[in-house]
Amino acid sequence: MKKTNIKVNKSAKKDALPNNIDALKQLVLAAQSLAEKQQNHIRHLEEIVKLFKANKFGKSSEKSPDQTELFDEVEVEACDSDDNWVAEAVESEENSEPGTVPATKAKAGRKPIPEEYPRIIVEYDLTDEEKRCSCGCEKQHIGDEVSEQLDIVPAVIQVLQHHRKKYACKNCEGQMQTASLPAQPIPKSNASPSLLAYIATAKYQDALPLYRIENILSRLNIHLPRNTQANWMIKSSELLQPLYNLLNDRLLESGYVHMDETPVQVLKEPGEKAESKSYMWVRKTGDPNKKESIVLFDYASSRKADVVKTLLPDFQGFLQTDDYAGYNHLDTIEGVHHLGCFAHARRKFVEAQKVAPSKKGATSKADMAVSFIKKLYAIENKIKDLSPEKRLATRQKESVPQLEKLKSWLDKSLVTTLPKGKTGMALSYLAKNWNKLTLYVEDERLNIDNNTVENAIRPFAIGRKNWMFSNSQKGARASAMLYSIIETAKSNDLNPHAYLQLLFTKIPQVKSIEEYEQLLPWHAKELLVKEV
Repeated sequence: MKKTNIKVNKSAKKDALPNNIDALKQLVLAAQSLAEKQQNHIRHLEEIVKLFKANKFGKSSEKSPDQTELFDEVEVEACDSDDNWVAEAVESEENSEPGTVPATKAKAGRKPIPEEYPRIIVEYDLTDEEKRCSCGCEKQHIGDEVSEQLDIVPAVIQVLQHHRKKYACKNCEGQMQTASLPAQPIPKSNASPSLLAYIATAKYQDALPLYRIENILSRLNIHLPRNTQANWMIKSSELLQPLYNLLNDRLLESGYVHMDETPVQVLKEPGEKAESKSYMWVRKTGDPNKKESIVLFDYASSRKADVVKTLLPDFQGFLQTDDYAGYNHLDTIEGVHHLGCFAHARRKFVEAQKVAPSKKGATSKADMAVSFIKKLYAIENKIKDLSPEKRLATRQKESVPQLEKLKSWLDKSLVTTLPKGKTGMALSYLAKNWNKLTLYVEDERLNIDNNTVENAIRPFAIGRKNWMFSNSQKGARASAMLYSIIETAKSNDLNPHAYLQLLFTKIPQVKSIEEYEQLLPWHAKELLVKEV
C-alpha cells in the first residue's frame, strides 16, 4: 500500500505559513487527520475489491476453517483476566459441545433400486452342452444369480380420444342427446391435465425455459410453440387461485411466518424501463410442530414497505426476516414479534474473513464471532429432533449463556474496531439487530435463522438464471402462483407433477369450498394414493 503524501505547493511563499506555533500544530494535526481518513478510505476500497474477487473466483461456501482453538493471545489479553468464557471459547470443537458427535458417514456403495418400479425379467441359461457335468450326469437348476440395471424408457406420447356417446329415438326421431364431457382445465384446448402438469413442472421445478421444452417435444414430433405453452401456464395459474386463497388464509393464521424477497425482471412493466427491477416476495410457515407447511410466492413491481402491509394484513405472531428496512414498520405493531436471522449476521463475518484472512496461528475478531455463532448452531442441531419442551429447556440452559458471552465480547469489540471496515460493519449489524436475533430462544417453535424461506427461493433463483425474465405482469403472476403450488407440494412431501395433475383434473369440477379444502396438500395425499 502506498503511503499518502501531503502535496506542498512549492511556489507558495514561506510567509504563507503562520508563524504562530499553535496554528502550525493545528495545520499538522489537520494534515494527519486527513491522511488517516484517506488511509481508512483506501483500506475500505481494498476490502471491497478483495470481497468482490472472493465472491467471483473463490468458494461460495460459508464454512469457515476450524479455528476455534487458535485464538490470538493478544485478543485474549485484551479481555478481563477473570472472563472465564474466553477460555471456554477457545476450547477444541470436539470437547465444546457434549452430544454433538459428528454424523456417521453413509455407507458407500450403490443404493438398491426402489421396489415400486416394475421388473422386466431377462433370463440367461446354459447351453445343453454346458449343463452336462464332466462326470457324465446332467446338472440340476438350484437357483438364479440376480443383478439389476436401471432402464429408462423415453417419454411416451399418447392421445386421449374422448368418445361421447350420442343417443336418439328412432321411433319419434326426437331430440338427440350426447353424453357430457367433464369440465376441462382449459376448455376447447388439446392440453390434458397431465400435459399442463408436465410443462409446469419442467419450467418451475426443473428450471427449463419454454423454448427448451418446445425443442424436447419437437424431437418427439410434437409441435408445441412456446407462446402456446405460456398462454396455458397463465390460464392454469388462474385455475389455482381459489386454492392459493385458502393457503394464504392458513399462512396468515399460522402465527409464525418467514419472509424474504428476490429480484425478477419484467420486460413489459407499465411505466418502467425493461431493465428495471421488480420483486418476487416469498412467505413460508415456520412452526415445526404443525404438519401443514405452506410456501407462497407473490409478484410485486416494487420493494416498498406497502407490499409487506398488503401481504400481511392484520398479521399477528412471529415474523422472521433479514434486516431490510421495508419490514421495520412491523416493530411498532402490537402483537407482531419481529425476529432476525443469525445466518445473515454470520455471513457478514464470513465476508470479513475473506477480505482479511487471519495469519497462521492467529485469530481475528471475525474468526471469534464465527466461532461463537457456530456453537449456537451446534446447539440447534442437537435439539432439532427433541420434543418442544426439551428444545426450549436446552435453549435456556445452553443457548442463553452462549449468547451472553457473545454479547459481552461484542460490546468490547465494538470499541476497538474501525466502524467502516468489514469487521466493524459486521459487528454493527450484530449489535443493531441483537434483540431480533436473540428472540428465538424464548419460544421452542422459532428458528435461529431465516434459511427455511431462502431455501424455498433457491429453485426460483436457479430458474431465473435460465429463463432470465418474465415478459409481462401476467406471466410474473402466473409464475408466482405455480411456484407457490409446487414449493408447497414439495414441503409436504408430494410429487409436484402428480399433485398438479390431480389439481388440473379435479378443480374444474369443484363446486364448493369444502371440495377445495380436500385438495389442500395435506388432504390430497389420500387422493393421490387412490389415483395410483
